[in-house]
Amino acid sequence: MTPSGSDKTVAIASDHGGFALKEALRSDLEALGYSVDDMGPDTDDSVDYPDFGRALAEAIADGAAPRGVLVCGSGIGMSIAANRHAGVRAALCHDGLSARLSRQHNDANVLVLGGRLIGVETARDCLRIFLETPFEGGRHGRRVEKLG
Repeated sequence: MTPSGSDKTVAIASDHGGFALKEALRSDLEALGYSVDDMGPDTDDSVDYPDFGRALAEAIADGAAPRGVLVCGSGIGMSIAANRHAGVRAALCHDGLSARLSRQHNDANVLVLGGRLIGVETARDCLRIFLETPFEGGRHGRRVEKLG
């Protein structure tokens, strides 16, 4: 998928447990023509996931990037950290179907992945589907509006 207009920027961040997968996905995004705002970390040294989850969530909430990708060991911590921010709908996905439904039904704007739980090819599949799948709206729109 080739991005266009304001959809060209994707913010990405991880902790040490998701660093290797973040690096692979960052390269994939760049190869697809996206402008990647890599919010860190720069190494796989131990870091605190809430710091990176918050930075990415603020970028989404402030409109600096329309979509984001977060990776930690399980994906759970990053999901919790990101979803504390208004306007952020972070979805922890484990396969292509969960990525598709997160977009179609929940208008998720942040894809969260567990770097220690899924392989790189599954993560790439999730990323591709997440980026390509539109929000269905309709009855789902009413429900997403209730999220605030």
